[in-house]
Amino acid sequence: MKMAARWMVAVFYVLDSLDALTPYDVLAAGQTGPQLLHMDVIERIADGLRIPGHMLGLSRREWETPAALAVAEREPPEPVHPPAGPGPLAALPGVEVDSILAMAAGTNPSPSTLQALRSSIEDYWRRDDEHGGETLRPAVVGQLRYVEGLLKDRRPTPIQHGLYGVAAELARLTGWTYFDARQYQQARAYFSESLQLAREIDDHPFMANVLACMSLQATYQDKPADALALVSAAQDQARAGTTPRVRAMLAMREAFAHAALGDRKATHTAISEAHSQFERIHEGDPDPAWVTYFDEPKLIVDTGIAHGRLGEAAIAEPLIADALAREDPANQRGRAFHAFWLARTQLQRGKLDQACHTAMEALVPAAAVSSERVTGHLREFYEQLAPYREVPAAVAFEARLRATLPPPVQRTPSSIRT
Repeated sequence: MKMAARWMVAVFYVLDSLDALTPYDVLAAGQTGPQLLHMDVIERIADGLRIPGHMLGLSRREWETPAALAVAEREPPEPVHPPAGPGPLAALPGVEVDSILAMAAGTNPSPSTLQALRSSIEDYWRRDDEHGGETLRPAVVGQLRYVEGLLKDRRPTPIQHGLYGVAAELARLTGWTYFDARQYQQARAYFSESLQLAREIDDHPFMANVLACMSLQATYQDKPADALALVSAAQDQARAGTTPRVRAMLAMREAFAHAALGDRKATHTAISEAHSQFERIHEGDPDPAWVTYFDEPKLIVDTGIAHGRLGEAAIAEPLIADALAREDPANQRGRAFHAFWLARTQLQRGKLDQACHTAMEALVPAAAVSSERVTGHLREFYEQLAPYREVPAAVAFEARLRATLPPPVQRTPSSIRT
């Protein structure tokens, strides 16, 4: 021990930056043994001079063990119990992680990859109809990021075009879920992104579909002139290379825009065009998957809604009732919408008891979906019942409405709804 202390005195002047000790302090430290007050300093000097720990009465130093034999320190284990509050959300991957995972998992997408992505989109459509878009949106956005990650590398042309088409529909569907939640600014941003993706592959029919969605949103925002301009642009995109079913759908959206403007003649003309195009549909038509929802019941109910918007309730009521009876029971949101419109036309015709009964039936599918649009439609109908608040049928509907849906947050503008 004394020999090591003398050695430390000899080299002290090289290490005088270590604390404020004098050579005497160091020598005294080597002689006082267990009474040492600055052992941490001695440990640092021992490590700096590579003095084995046993020579100074210290434990074996870490550097005395060869690196190859050292045991790596383990990371602390994950907590068994999740943290309180919103902590688990912090574990979700961010955009950067999504991009890394996309590159790692899909470096070589194949035709089967495209088929799997398209199948998932069809499943999203079904779930959107059944449950609404609110809970669906995170999954759609996540898959959109994944596909956009794949698009960062060049692929064979068929694969690249397929990926752009998938990304365009995922962006459109994301916009649709925001539209369904009445978050119009976010919806417009995703619709615009969808247009840009479709433009990369010159998919004009799909661009027409996105513009038609934007036109419908404009009617919800009480911007009928914008709705007409957007659907006119959609029809321009679809003039060549589209099927009669696509043209029929676009003509009906044009009818909605004219009805929102209160133009009776133009609305009737557009309705006639929609039916004329629908009659030209053949079984072997190469319809895009995104337009197959536009079947005969949809054509009929949309016709009724356009007439109803013009105040032509006598024409609208039987059309909507017929379509509602033929509609797919799994399409909960569509059934809620169309039952609302049937109740509205019945009320316009003075059939108060029947209108309230129809509206109460609409509450069943409305409660099954997460959709601000559905909630807004039913609240609008409730507002239209204001002159009849004391009538038993209206009282019964109000009681059922309050038990089924949350209280209104804000008054919804009256506009065309589908």
